[in-house]
Amino acid sequence: MFLHLIVLLIPVVTAACKKDVLNMCMDAKHHKTEPGPEGNLYGQCTPWKDNACCTTNTSSEAHKNESYLYNFNWNHCGAMSEKCLKHFIQDTCFYECSPNLGPWINETDTSWRKERITDVPLCQEDCDQWWDDCKNDQTCKENWHKGWDWTTGTNQCPKGTQCRPFTEVFPTPSDMCEKIWSNSYKYTTYKRKSNKCMQLWFDKGQNPNPPVTKHYAIQMGLIDGASSVQLMISAILGIPLLVLLLNLETF
Repeated sequence: MFLHLIVLLIPVVTAACKKDVLNMCMDAKHHKTEPGPEGNLYGQCTPWKDNACCTTNTSSEAHKNESYLYNFNWNHCGAMSEKCLKHFIQDTCFYECSPNLGPWINETDTSWRKERITDVPLCQEDCDQWWDDCKNDQTCKENWHKGWDWTTGTNQCPKGTQCRPFTEVFPTPSDMCEKIWSNSYKYTTYKRKSNKCMQLWFDKGQNPNPPVTKHYAIQMGLIDGASSVQLMISAILGIPLLVLLLNLETF
């Protein structure tokens, strides 16, 4: 009986030792292995300083028009407006720094990352304001993940394309949020404080996203309401009980 109970316990211990889906970093180009405090995060990445998947240097590079992070040129169709650029920097900080993306992390096969996010549910206000602040800017592509001309070392509009207003390339906020990064994000009608959508950015203070992550992790069957730490404690506490049961069986 003792061996049988040990076998039953193994999956519990194994589950407890896996990455905590509520607090983890994806396996990507600039991400830390584990989230943790980063007291000197720069600019719009500052809100994640208490628990971040990005380093101080990554947060600083995220604010440059052409940084070493991905050599991506925001100004591929003329200078991007400051109010539009603000949202792309917030988007970069969210992607690089957030430790709350576990339920939406999936394996991928690219040269620069082994994992990516898909269908992260964004709050309606975040998408709507992003689209509205960029509506007078221009771009030549709806999918910014691929298809660029990289012959100069940075992304340029490919031959056969032309620069057009954002509102022509992305007629609605949902078009932009869902298409621009290959379905990394999902447009929702959920509002902030609903605990059902992720905020791309928040003022300094308490991160509003962990409850959202937990909600979806439970909904997706990734956790059962008990944290991995609780599972591990239960597993460890269960071992003396098993030993006791074994001793009782010998009498």
